[in-house]
Amino acid sequence: MAGGADKGGKVLATAAEAVADIPDGASLAVGGFGLCGVPQALITALHEAGTTGLHVVSNNCGVDEWGLGVLLADHRIARMISSYVGENKEFARQFLSGELEVELTPQGTLAERLRSGGAGIPAFFTATGVGTQVAEGGLPWRYAPDGSVAVASAPKETRELDLGGQRRTYVLEESIVTDFALVHAWKGDRSGNLVFRESARNFNPLCATAGRVTIAQVENLLEIGEIRPEDVHTPGVFVQRVVDVGPDVEKRIEKRTVRQRESDVVRPRPVDGA
Repeated sequence: MAGGADKGGKVLATAAEAVADIPDGASLAVGGFGLCGVPQALITALHEAGTTGLHVVSNNCGVDEWGLGVLLADHRIARMISSYVGENKEFARQFLSGELEVELTPQGTLAERLRSGGAGIPAFFTATGVGTQVAEGGLPWRYAPDGSVAVASAPKETRELDLGGQRRTYVLEESIVTDFALVHAWKGDRSGNLVFRESARNFNPLCATAGRVTIAQVENLLEIGEIRPEDVHTPGVFVQRVVDVGPDVEKRIEKRTVRQRESDVVRPRPVDGA
């Protein structure tokens, strides 16, 4: 292809074309968990486009120099909704120094906020966070340079509800819908039907449904009909753009943990007569 979309209207030749119309200040839902299932090609293209002032929803913010950390390092992200600061030292530094606004959200709640947004449900009640600053307000969102809290979360509505004969207090959480979503899939066809592989099926399906315009980078681009309907994780109705990044797209491991090889294990010699 010389450029632009194919005859199906969804497949674009490059990641740069796919993200070209994302404006400064846009809101993004970005798939991935740690470094697994991260749409790196799309993030890199967005970085090269110079887009800034982004409001990003993602479980975490990558690590230094990888994933969303690429955008973060150049101060392209103005606000994050996430559940984990974790391994990214720059993420923590910008938050604590007041350079970045961060809405920390319990991980399960974040997942449901995205899922509900994609399902057209504006809000829901959950028990998670009741009795804490999540419900009562005062959770720091932005710090001032002197370390004081410049912006804090507001109190949320709580209500006593009955569930299966048990009455308890729940907190109201608002769902999330974003301008765009960036996701990574193992397989995708020209209609945008997506299949996620193993652990990459983390926040990617949730983000894919929460974006008004969803852009998917796929390792294997297939023709329509090559994915069995029962194997589809995200239907193409939720996906507007597809980019083939190939099976050799770079993937990184956040923390490499290996088991000692059996041949390297030193065992004590048996004692005679034992």
